[in-house]
Amino acid sequence: PGDTSVLAGLYGPAEAKLSKELPDRAALEVLLRPKVGLPGVLERSREQLLRQTCEAVVLGVLHPRTAISLVLQVLSDAGSLLSCCLNAACMALLDAGLPLAALFCGVTCALQPDGTILLDPTARQEQEARAILTFAIASSDRKVLMATTKGSCSVEEMQQCLAAAQRAASTVFQFYRDSVRRRYSKS
Repeated sequence: PGDTSVLAGLYGPAEAKLSKELPDRAALEVLLRPKVGLPGVLERSREQLLRQTCEAVVLGVLHPRTAISLVLQVLSDAGSLLSCCLNAACMALLDAGLPLAALFCGVTCALQPDGTILLDPTARQEQEARAILTFAIASSDRKVLMATTKGSCSVEEMQQCLAAAQRAASTVFQFYRDSVRRRYSKS
């Protein structure tokens, strides 16, 4: 979205440390690195949201007792950072060839004071917004894998934002298809 960019690297499945090993599935670790400085509370919170979303689609049972590490480095943040991280994570999982139950994408909505909904808001639009909602949406049936909000909105407004995000997800999934087609059609 816009000028926000995140670099994603995926490592694994590899041998897991004994303390992190899970006997029935792969242990998934997500690390979010800010553009400058050390990760703080906000990055740890986002890491948890990203990990839970990825765990919902990665078929980790096919790689028991292994570790998968996903490292996300923020290159620039001009707004909608969490949805950009979600999209980068999905593309990294897809590119690495990990078995997935479905693809997912992130969409951020900003609810303006007058009630209008902006998709993929800039940092300035996020500051002016009454509420910011980010959704992770699965490709299979457009179901919500994760939702997070900042600010206040009514149930009806949240449902309107979700409907807009589900419509916007089609564009992101088309981008995934086009990207993968371009990558693998080159001989």
